[in-house]
Amino acid sequence: MAGDVVISRELELLQEEALSGRRDRPAAPSAQPAPSPESPAEAAEEAAEQCQLRDQLGNLMSEVTDFFEEAEKGIAAHPAQSVVGALLVGILIGRLLGRH
Repeated sequence: MAGDVVISRELELLQEEALSGRRDRPAAPSAQPAPSPESPAEAAEEAAEQCQLRDQLGNLMSEVTDFFEEAEKGIAAHPAQSVVGALLVGILIGRLLGRH
């Protein structure tokens, strides 16, 4: 069990490093400049759409993170069942994608 704690801590540190690396890195310049909107109303509408898209992506990232955290807790609580389930899923995928 001590190994699980060490691995979990190491994964947390890697996630923190990845997040800090993303924040520190400047945004990549786009290959093509975005076409400028024709009017200030269109610019405001485009900015609102981008803001809404960022919010939706943030919500998606949050949901995915929560899902993986719950999956990790479930696997930690029932490791044997998780291994058997993964084995069965692997067999099923192998059968479905098997050579004909």
